[in-house]
Amino acid sequence: MPDSAFPFDAILFDCDGVLVDSEPITHRVLVAELRELGWAITEEEAMQVFVGKAVKDEAELIHQKTGVHIDRAWLDRFWARRNEALARELVPIPGAVEAVRALHQRLDGRIACASGADRRKVELQLAKVGLLDLFEGRIFSGHETPRSKPHPDVYLAAAEALGVAPQRCAVVEDTVTGATAGVAAGATVFGYSPGGPGHSGSQALLAVGAATTFDDMARLPQVLAGWAGR
Repeated sequence: MPDSAFPFDAILFDCDGVLVDSEPITHRVLVAELRELGWAITEEEAMQVFVGKAVKDEAELIHQKTGVHIDRAWLDRFWARRNEALARELVPIPGAVEAVRALHQRLDGRIACASGADRRKVELQLAKVGLLDLFEGRIFSGHETPRSKPHPDVYLAAAEALGVAPQRCAVVEDTVTGATAGVAAGATVFGYSPGGPGHSGSQALLAVGAATTFDDMARLPQVLAGWAGR
């Protein structure tokens, strides 16, 4: 049953940059792959272009920069190399594991992970940092919805599966693309903005409709419980 003392009936988490510190690893591999195609892009530039987005959705941009139409074989090779690096190097966002466990208990399991990434990546990452058991059966990929972020489809799918109206969900995001998706779904978006590469700034998140921002994932349970905008 919903916790009447808590402002939300469910929490929907993004994965990359919110639960796991994956963006630097992913973009290092992506840059190497793009350079092989002839795009002399830096990791900083790649972060600006691709963070929060599915690489497959940027196929036209890649074609413009390289003259190459990426296909499923190219994507499969990139995903395999990326996953190998993640399996070796990935660590959780500081405070994320404890915050998720606390919220899972508080909401009797009504949490979900709604990512723009492919399912294999999401499951690999959650397993690597010890969170897969808390999201088992409640993992949603933008690759499996008609549209990925910044469209709301993946968040709407997660809310529907949990049996919770989007308006009763909190979404935790760290990029403009993801926050835009959460707002479009009708949820209340909490923007994680700790600074550093891969995360959108606080003002940028607020500008696209995030209700508030915070910079310490360990504080998320308190931030949500104390939300006065209900």
